[in-house]
Amino acid sequence: MSDSPFLIRYHHPGEGARLGVLRGETVHDVSHCFPALADVFRDSLGDVAGLIGAVSRAADDSSRRFPASDLDSPPAPDSPHWLPPLDEQEVWAAGVTYLDSRRARQEEAADGGDVYARVYTAERPEIFFKASSKNTVGHLDAAGFRADSNWNVPEPELGLVVNPAMEMLGFTIGNDMSSRDIEGANPLYLPQAKVYTASCALGPGILLAPSLDWPAATISLDISRGGAMVFSGSVSTDQIKRTIPELLDYLGRSNTYPAGVFLLTGAGIVPPADFTLAVDDVVRISIDGIGALQNRVIKV
Repeated sequence: MSDSPFLIRYHHPGEGARLGVLRGETVHDVSHCFPALADVFRDSLGDVAGLIGAVSRAADDSSRRFPASDLDSPPAPDSPHWLPPLDEQEVWAAGVTYLDSRRARQEEAADGGDVYARVYTAERPEIFFKASSKNTVGHLDAAGFRADSNWNVPEPELGLVVNPAMEMLGFTIGNDMSSRDIEGANPLYLPQAKVYTASCALGPGILLAPSLDWPAATISLDISRGGAMVFSGSVSTDQIKRTIPELLDYLGRSNTYPAGVFLLTGAGIVPPADFTLAVDDVVRISIDGIGALQNRVIKV
């Protein structure tokens, strides 16, 4: 997948959202061919390989190129910055796909969490709505935790990028911000624990690689506070219990995604029970072959 195009979405002052391909440390703007991300998703229908080739050619022909570091500033209308790699798409998420996630959900549950043990081994996976564009932030933007929760954690996840025909388009990095005490009090509170302002971070872009196999990669999570590391962990994607075709099958049952969809595939890194996020913590999630997603934490 190392030769696959890495598609990003970014803000340019006076022009708004634009698309580019990141090659090394240089962004090649491709908005002349693909004005919006939704165009990429729709143009890939039935021919993902052809779309990927077209994106690569657009990058080859690009007359606007600039250092990716130009985007490394907090989001503001008057400065270039990273945007989340979605526009009209929804973000959904799968839960309890790693053994450590099952254990963590049982640990936080007030009733012992038998429901999580059962869903880990069940035929049907847990899949739930996570975010729309209004609740999703990009690389170097601020991700939020709930003001009415006392136990908040990031959940680092590999994201599947899927077109409207439920064909794999590629991979991204996601942070499924979660309130463990709210979900733990009652599983029916999951939407409140998971869906709120700035509760989802995606980025820095999309690796256009339509594989139906899990990439052999390590997912790493680092959390720093005041410049000091307060948590670090990692997990391999080979620990995911479900297959990509299995998750896409259930995601697409009795549902349609006219602009495409993102599916976060579960968290296998769980901070200890005595850990909770604080304002201004910095969360960095990295996945081999994709890059790193970094966000400062705020209370919302």
